[in-house]
Amino acid sequence: MSFNEPTIRAIVGIVAFPMLFQGALIAFAWGAGDATGVLVAKRLFLLLPACAVVVACWATVVSVLSVPIRSARHEFITALFVTWWDLGKSVLSYWGGLFGFAVKLPLAVLAFLRVTVIAAWALLMDLVLMPFTFLRHVGGNVVRSPIPWIAVLLTLAWCAIETTIFTYVMSPVVIDTFSNITGETLSENFVRVPLFLFLFFVVLGSYAVLSTFVEAVKSKSVQQIAGILVVECVVIFVEVMFLYREFVDALVPWFAQYSANFELGIYGTIGIACFAWFGIRSLSWFLFAAHGTPTIMSVIQGRGVEYVVSAGAPRTRFFELSEALWTRTHQDGAWMRERGDALLASFMLPPLQVVAAAVNFCTLCLLNKHLFSLPFENLGAIRYSEKLVRDFKARSGFHGASPAHPGGNAARRHDSELDPDSMTITAGRS
Repeated sequence: MSFNEPTIRAIVGIVAFPMLFQGALIAFAWGAGDATGVLVAKRLFLLLPACAVVVACWATVVSVLSVPIRSARHEFITALFVTWWDLGKSVLSYWGGLFGFAVKLPLAVLAFLRVTVIAAWALLMDLVLMPFTFLRHVGGNVVRSPIPWIAVLLTLAWCAIETTIFTYVMSPVVIDTFSNITGETLSENFVRVPLFLFLFFVVLGSYAVLSTFVEAVKSKSVQQIAGILVVECVVIFVEVMFLYREFVDALVPWFAQYSANFELGIYGTIGIACFAWFGIRSLSWFLFAAHGTPTIMSVIQGRGVEYVVSAGAPRTRFFELSEALWTRTHQDGAWMRERGDALLASFMLPPLQVVAAAVNFCTLCLLNKHLFSLPFENLGAIRYSEKLVRDFKARSGFHGASPAHPGGNAARRHDSELDPDSMTITAGRS
């Protein structure tokens, strides 16, 4: 059978029909001479689908020419039509994905700004309210604690107040005494600081002696009671004579203001000082010192404080931002990751599906199999290249090992070991 020149040209034209329109199609999709808006629209919406269609046409031509030499022709032709169907769906999905991404991007930006503003506002409010949160935590821990922290604080505060009063009362006496001894006049600021520390320990020691005396009475130890009673009497004498007497002397002008020819006398002064000491010690002891002083003595003596936390007691920490802020931050972080993955998928999957559809034409023409399963549902469908090739080999039944696959040589060694001829040769050599 002879073919003339027109017939050959017709056959060549049919075989190479993509050359008739591919140049014009790519040029139209490129839009070099169009306005800027039209150029951007064409390159965005038409360039990738046009290139995919050109690749699909050339792969289809080669596939159709190879149909006579293929074994499963019906399945191959069906797969070719399905591949064109996938390409059409991918192009439509690409166009829809562009519009979807254009809608999702501003919404995602607004949502991100909203979450950022809310988180910044919550953080600012937590920082502003941190002192109140700290006080609330401290108050809750103090109220729930088995240790009488309030009594301890009140005892120390009262000792400081009483020491401050006696410091101002005793400062002139101490200055006169040291001036008579040294012959120099000392300043009040120089005397008050060491005098305050000295009197603070004197007042605190007075409560310590009283606490020891109460414990001795509870233990009903006569010898211990007598010893502590002597010490307590000495303490009363020292405080009345040197502290409370001076305090009463400072009040004498006030007494004399309301009476003519007022003379208190030494016995009256000491009596009022004793009553003042007894009244102040009694009120402070029964109110807070009875519970605060033993705790302070335990800490000073190094015995420690027994602290037992009940199983149902909630635990709080100081200087901690609110738990609601951390919970909300974790929730917002998880939500932002989900929205970010969705936004990234809407940006990547539509064009990749068009590329995958074009690649499927090539793999179908060469190996009768599709490389990708379309459509892509999420980013997990875009697998690593090595895993993708391995899965493709498993689906196509091709078990040959590539040089990069370390299992190929081992597989060949395994097959040769199971071959009877090779086993015979090995036995003969051995």
